[in-house]
Amino acid sequence: MNILNAILSVVLAYLLGSIPSAVWIGKQFHNIDVREHGSGNAGTTNTIRVLGWTTGIPVLLIDITKGWLASMLPVFFHLAGHGSALLTNLQILTGIIAIIGHIFPVFAGFRGGKGVATVFGVFLALQPLLTICCMGVFLIVLFITGIVSVSSMSAGIAFPVFLFLFFDTPSILFKIFGILAGISLLLTHRKNIGRLLRGEEAKFIKRRHKGAKA
Repeated sequence: MNILNAILSVVLAYLLGSIPSAVWIGKQFHNIDVREHGSGNAGTTNTIRVLGWTTGIPVLLIDITKGWLASMLPVFFHLAGHGSALLTNLQILTGIIAIIGHIFPVFAGFRGGKGVATVFGVFLALQPLLTICCMGVFLIVLFITGIVSVSSMSAGIAFPVFLFLFFDTPSILFKIFGILAGISLLLTHRKNIGRLLRGEEAKFIKRRHKGAKA
């Protein structure tokens, strides 16, 4: 393994993760820092609430892409053999670095988002089918509850459960990473959990009561 390329991969992963898409797009097109409005989070959900879907969707796609790209860096730099546990472990490393970059972005005063979309991008690079299954969990829970935080945490918990029950990987570290990623999503949603317990968490999808006028 080329040590210089490995170091370069780590540095690039952090810089990719640090791209504050919500902050930059909000300021560039709306002259608004989304961190000063709504939930104060520099992520897709808050961007959509504050600036609308046309701004939130590009933020989502960029955050997913930077996670995917960061986890693919060891592949692009040929740091280990294809399908090997070492390659998977290196992809996990650069993925974690990108997630850290998203939460603590050097380009935005180390005030970023919760990393859900970036985590999704990392998982998409490592286990595409498993990630799509978890996306299904997210959408089902979102449809039922209308609450993004509950959907995100449910998908995060589903990942290690599905991994252990239905999928396989040559890397023990990947299994550990799946568990830690689920736990980290719970930790980054601490305020949301508090609002849920108090019945104050806002619904992203508001259902219309029967008999309500269109």
